[in-house]
Amino acid sequence: MRTFFDCFTPLFQYLRTWTAIGLLVWVVTWSFPAQAASRIDPQLEQQVLQIIREHPEAIIESVQAYQQQQQQKVKQEQQGFLQDLKTNPQSVIGQSPTTGSTKSKTLLIEFSDFQCPYCAEAHKTLKELLGKYPDKIKLVYKNLPLISIHAEALPAATAAWAAHQQGKFWEYHDALFTNQKQLGQALYLDIAKKLNLDLGKFKRDLTLANPAITKDIQLAEKLAVSGTPFFVINSPSFSGVVQLADIENILASAK
Repeated sequence: MRTFFDCFTPLFQYLRTWTAIGLLVWVVTWSFPAQAASRIDPQLEQQVLQIIREHPEAIIESVQAYQQQQQQKVKQEQQGFLQDLKTNPQSVIGQSPTTGSTKSKTLLIEFSDFQCPYCAEAHKTLKELLGKYPDKIKLVYKNLPLISIHAEALPAATAAWAAHQQGKFWEYHDALFTNQKQLGQALYLDIAKKLNLDLGKFKRDLTLANPAITKDIQLAEKLAVSGTPFFVINSPSFSGVVQLADIENILASAK
């Protein structure tokens, strides 16, 4: 059975090499007065530069050792997550929205961003899968708004969380993806009205969403999730990171 770790080994090797190079470059540029946050002792600066020139391998080895420690830490987090997914799935689900079968042995965790175009495409595929395998899958939604590139990702996640407090997350979720090009405050309120939400409660809950969304983001960071959509599945035949294209095969083979 493939696991979480098989999918990440090449990524860790790549990151380790480039982090080592990147840190070496950073040390060199940091040592120059124009790049430093404050002036440093010129003699110390020359000593640092001399060490770098004579022993660059020492810095690279130190960075590699640090990366190995970080890699091991992430593996431990991943291993613990998968173990919880098998033995105590409710601890992983928490208060996150779920849909699909309540008795299924297959649990699919999705990390998603409402402004991500790839997530919108994945949404269509997941809808088809849930319709085709209504008794074989339970889908859990986790927020991973890519704030640095998607200005409306967090506001949209906040609005969906507020809708979740009135039992309308999935309807709101579908409307956000359907109208992804119109994301904005006007749309969020319009969807709430169309779903007959209590608007007063909806607006109050908008101010309370941050802890839940932050918790999802922190989980994604622990698992080294680098983009969206991102899926983790636990089924009788597979446990770990999965590509969307492979989910149907896993569902078809699930007993």
